[in-house]
Amino acid sequence: MDITFLLRGLVIGFSIAAPVGPIGVLCIRRTLVEGRVSGLVSGLGAATADAIYGCVAGFGLTFISNFLVGQQIKLRLIGGVFLCYLGLKTLLAKPAEQAALAKEKSLVSACASTFFLTLTNPLTIISFAAIFAGLGLASTSGDYKLAGVLVLGVFIGSALWWFILSYGVGLFREKINNHGFQWVNKISGAIIIGFGLFALLSAV
Repeated sequence: MDITFLLRGLVIGFSIAAPVGPIGVLCIRRTLVEGRVSGLVSGLGAATADAIYGCVAGFGLTFISNFLVGQQIKLRLIGGVFLCYLGLKTLLAKPAEQAALAKEKSLVSACASTFFLTLTNPLTIISFAAIFAGLGLASTSGDYKLAGVLVLGVFIGSALWWFILSYGVGLFREKINNHGFQWVNKISGAIIIGFGLFALLSAV
């Protein structure tokens, strides 16, 4: 049944998005400094990338997954460099300036950055391929309708996690003063740089 595939996709999308990584740190930091909308939109960028990888696994596009896995060293290098850049930018950001820029800053850039980071993470496609294969969903027997429902479920599940995260973290935003925001930038920037360096070292 379509609803079964939708629910399966929802669970897969939620479970892959939930573990805290660089995207989670970015969304938490943006929610605290720039507001819930910025955090949620950042999460939706990752959810869109998850849906794309869900398409690759659900529609059995093995030539794409094989290509991505074959290019994983280059992807880790690109993603690692971008993470280090974002981490350094976050580390040096001044809360007062961030608050002013948040109103002018396009939400598209917030979405695009997490979308790009998720796409350049080869572990994402490997995770999807493994989960889909384990559940017997790697190929939906040529039924593109079921595959589409499955991918929709992946997007909804991933988006649901980012909504929960941004809403929950947003509850603490009003309790943080300017000094607290400085520490949010320093800690999250250092963590993101750490993820970036790890990605670079793993590629080497």
